[in-house]
Amino acid sequence: MTVNIENEYEGELNLPYEKIIEEIVLAALDYEKCPYEAEVSVVLTDNENIHALNKEFRSIDRPTDVLSFPMCDYETPADFDRLEDDAEDCFNPETGELLLGDIVISIDKVREQAESYGHSETRELAFLVAHSMLHLMGYDHMEDDERIVMEKKQEEILQSKGYTR
Repeated sequence: MTVNIENEYEGELNLPYEKIIEEIVLAALDYEKCPYEAEVSVVLTDNENIHALNKEFRSIDRPTDVLSFPMCDYETPADFDRLEDDAEDCFNPETGELLLGDIVISIDKVREQAESYGHSETRELAFLVAHSMLHLMGYDHMEDDERIVMEKKQEEILQSKGYTR
């Protein structure tokens, strides 16, 4: 597994973000029984930069907590079987790893939401990574039934690693 972490956040970051990110990425892959070694890139940034990305890629003129940029298309969430058909698009030719995609997280939002929800920044960061990993594996939450499934999976991934509220 390769997790590329780029910390572009210019403020102080007093939490073991690399450990949290790597632990939750692996936990999500294990939870969904991904049969491949995978590669994920994670960028930590601020509200200003995520706002610009939101505006450019989603036409949303405000910062959000996390953005997910999946590399593969799934007919059914976490159905890894058909990905070999798109091997040139979904796998790194040098390493053979499944290219899941990119995650961008606003540390400003991690702090705001941790305070708002009354839990730690550590738990909030873990939550956003779990949430985004599910997006990278084809899950969404646009419909209520999808949201319910995704929320249950997020909570189970977090609990498996001891990240509770």
